[in-house]
Amino acid sequence: MATTIVPLAELTQGQEADFFALLSAKEELTTKDGKPYFRVTFRDAGREVGFPIWNDTSWAKVCREQWAVGEFYKLRAQYRETNYGPQLEIRKIRPVNDADRAEGFDPAMCTPSSRFDPQEMFDDMVQLVKDHIDLENLSTFVLAILEKHRETLLTLPAAKYNHHATVGGYLEHVLCVARTCVYLAEKYAEQYPDMQPPLRKDLVVAGGVLHDIGKIRELSATPTGAEYTASGTLIGHILQGRDMIREMAAEHPLDDETLLRLEHLIIAHQRLPEWGSPKPPMTPEALIVHHADDLDAKLQMMVNTLADDTTEGPLTSSRNPLHQRIYRGGEAEEKE
Repeated sequence: MATTIVPLAELTQGQEADFFALLSAKEELTTKDGKPYFRVTFRDAGREVGFPIWNDTSWAKVCREQWAVGEFYKLRAQYRETNYGPQLEIRKIRPVNDADRAEGFDPAMCTPSSRFDPQEMFDDMVQLVKDHIDLENLSTFVLAILEKHRETLLTLPAAKYNHHATVGGYLEHVLCVARTCVYLAEKYAEQYPDMQPPLRKDLVVAGGVLHDIGKIRELSATPTGAEYTASGTLIGHILQGRDMIREMAAEHPLDDETLLRLEHLIIAHQRLPEWGSPKPPMTPEALIVHHADDLDAKLQMMVNTLADDTTEGPLTSSRNPLHQRIYRGGEAEEKE
C-alpha cells in the first residue's frame, strides 16, 4: 500500500500514491440514459483532474453527503490517462487535518500561482511608474492607487477563467501590459513626432497599469479560484475601474483633460461592447493600451493551450479559450 506523499501534479500513468488535493468542483449530472452521477474535480497547484463518480459505486453516497467544494482532502488514488482525459481511481479519501501539516500539507500547494514572486512584481510596477510617468501629479495618483490596494493585488488573479487565473496572476498580466505600453509609447512617439496633439507616454503607461484596476471589486479570491462579486456580476470591472479613478481623483486631483483621457483608457480597453467596453478606443493612447492588453491575454491562452493540449498531431484541438486550433509543428518534418 502506498504511503509516500507524491504531489498530484507529479503522478505518472498507473501510479498509486497518497496526495493532498482541493475539491474545486462537484456537479450532479445525468447520462443520456437518465442515470445520475457526479462529476468531481480535484486539483493541486500543477494539475486538475475531473472525472465521474458513478451512482452505483461505493463513493456515490459519500460524495453526495460529505464532499464539499472548497475543502482540502488527503487521497490515496491511482492516476490514469484515458481517452476521456486524466482520471483517478480513489482508494481512500478524508478531509485534511492538523496532523497533515507534518507531512507537508499547505493550502497554497493546491492553488495555482504565478511563476513570479508577487512582491517583486509589485515593486517592479512601482518602479516602472516612477521611471516612466513624468507628470508628477499623475505619477502620485497611480502610486496612491497601487499602495492603497497593495495587499489585494499581491494575491488577486487576473480572471476567473482563461488567462492569468492564478494567485498573483493580476500582477503578472498588468506588469507585462505596462511594460509593453512603455515600449509602444516610446516607439510611436518617435515614429510620429509631429502628431497633434502629441502622444502622451505618461497616459499610455498609466492606462497600462490601471486598465484592470476595477477587478479589485469585480473578483474575490477563494481557495477554488477567483469568484465574481455581486457588483462584479452586475456592473463589471470596467465601470468599477472608472469609479475608482474618480474616487482617487477626489484625493489626488488631476487636470480635467488628463482625467478625461484616463477615464477613456479604462472604459475603452476592451474595445467592443460584447467584451464589456461601452466605447471603442478613440485616442492613440487608448488604442495602444487595448492592443497591449489583448496581446498579453491571448498569448497566454495560446501558450497554455500548447502546454496542456494532449491531442496528437501537428495541431491542437479547438477546445481552448481561443476556440481555434493551434499549430505546434511537426507536419513538415514528417513529410521530409
